[in-house]
Amino acid sequence: MRRTTILLTAALLAVGAAGCSKSDDENAADCAAALTARTGGDAADKPTVSEAAERVDALDKTLADMVRTGYEGVAKDASDTVEKKTQEGGKSRPEACESLSEDDYTVLLMAKSIDGLGWTGEGGEFDKLKMLDGLRD
Repeated sequence: MRRTTILLTAALLAVGAAGCSKSDDENAADCAAALTARTGGDAADKPTVSEAAERVDALDKTLADMVRTGYEGVAKDASDTVEKKTQEGGKSRPEACESLSEDDYTVLLMAKSIDGLGWTGEGGEFDKLKMLDGLRD
């Protein structure tokens, strides 16, 4: 009986360890896939957390540049649009995103929202011209 308990415990620990062995990039890809249904966009768009951060940073820099050059209204419209899309997509955290930190989840959600708005180029990078076209619609 004791041997059976030890073997069962070892087997359960091995299965649990195998389930937790995903890399951060794999966890981010799973989360991005889960967020696609909520935010729209390309199902193949599965950025890593660092790629998502680059996309969000590019948007932030573009909005800051717009404010500096006198386009506060357009920058506010873009910011409001992305905020609304992000809130719609993030009403509840998908199970696939549970392993991510709050910061990583938030940046991934924002990046997927940017893609869902159609504001990304072929490589998934933020495209300010697509943003401006999207705001005109």
